[in-house]
Amino acid sequence: MSRRRWRLALGAALLAGSLSAVADVRSEWADGSGVDIELRSNLVYHSVSGQELKLDLFLPVNRSQHPLPLLVYVHGGGWIAGSKEIALLRLLPFLQMGWAAAAVQYRLAKVAPAPAAVEDLRCALYWLRERSPELRLDPARFVLAGGSAGGHLALIGAMLPEGSRLDRGCPLELAQRWRGAQRAPLRVAAVLNWFGISDLQAMLEGPQARGYAIEWFGSLPDEQRRALAREISPLHQVRPGLPPVLSFHGDADDVVPLAQSQHLHAALKAAGVTERLVVVPGAKHGLSRAQMVQAMQQVREFLQQQGLPVAPAATASAATN
Repeated sequence: MSRRRWRLALGAALLAGSLSAVADVRSEWADGSGVDIELRSNLVYHSVSGQELKLDLFLPVNRSQHPLPLLVYVHGGGWIAGSKEIALLRLLPFLQMGWAAAAVQYRLAKVAPAPAAVEDLRCALYWLRERSPELRLDPARFVLAGGSAGGHLALIGAMLPEGSRLDRGCPLELAQRWRGAQRAPLRVAAVLNWFGISDLQAMLEGPQARGYAIEWFGSLPDEQRRALAREISPLHQVRPGLPPVLSFHGDADDVVPLAQSQHLHAALKAAGVTERLVVVPGAKHGLSRAQMVQAMQQVREFLQQQGLPVAPAATASAATN
């Protein structure tokens, strides 16, 4: 064999080996995830409106003694449709980082109108926080995420002020429920907002009005509807000291106007809140595969800047070798 052919053959072999190694690294986590990750499905966190509200919780089997960060994902569907199951694959990147992750069910409009979904998410967060010691979760490192209506719920779930009336229906921790009334405030480490609604008033009247938003508020009289819309609009809860917010929004979104994220971006910036808005060119109400891959890299960078771990978790086999 000539020297040139030998070099080409060697180069091809090295390239094949490199690609194989990359594939092995990428596939090892997926291959072992059925062993490494425990699913606790349909855990009841609250009962209201004659309905048991549930969440799915994914936990690393070999959890260290150090409490884990938790990604809480809230599904979309305009508050009138959808289910926690449609969001499950959104959890995979966080599970690969060694986090715990949860997907939360909430009451849809056909069961209870606004603000029921907001109340439900807050109750889920309190429920998870109360059980953090036994689950080995770090309540100071809860990250909320969601898309569309889920983006709205993630935002408002992190922004409601201490003592909000919307928390009153959530059971107190056992130590306080019978002998006290004090509730420690919720602390959220960051919010990942995918084309969520920030100004509900604009979605109920005027050029941005959408039928799904009107349906969620039901038959409330106009004045009550406007007051409630303001109360649960993230845009109107902006103030200094809020958790960091990373938002993604397509510039061709015709379901949730880009202006919703732009106005929130400006308000957060003016309040001195750590935030970033990524406008995705050509994207409608959702991202393509390539856009999502790029977005998740930006998510990791953002989380790392907030002091949260983003390195891939060691596999069980690697941890025992």
